[in-house]
Amino acid sequence: MGRWVDVCATTEVDEEDLISVEFEGHDYAIYHDEDGEFFATDAHCTHEKVNLCDGFVEGEIIECPKHNGRFNFKTGEGLGSPVCIDLKTYPCKVENERVFIELVEV
Repeated sequence: MGRWVDVCATTEVDEEDLISVEFEGHDYAIYHDEDGEFFATDAHCTHEKVNLCDGFVEGEIIECPKHNGRFNFKTGEGLGSPVCIDLKTYPCKVENERVFIELVEV
């Protein structure tokens, strides 16, 4: 079991978009889908470590701005070349209009 970390207000992430947040030296991407749900992944593409926050969101897909690698941000699944490693995902919850992600201690 991990700890829940407050990362942003729900109003900070536009629908069908994402933002990058930093916590304890690690960057996370927070997504807001068209159904109003929030999701979290590592913020950097697994191909060349480019920040995904300059990428393009369509449906449940984030496309990396550098080489157009694509991921399903709900599952972290890499969706073809040049991506060969999935994105790490994190559980999210919303309380009092704040987005929390669960971080597991290792």
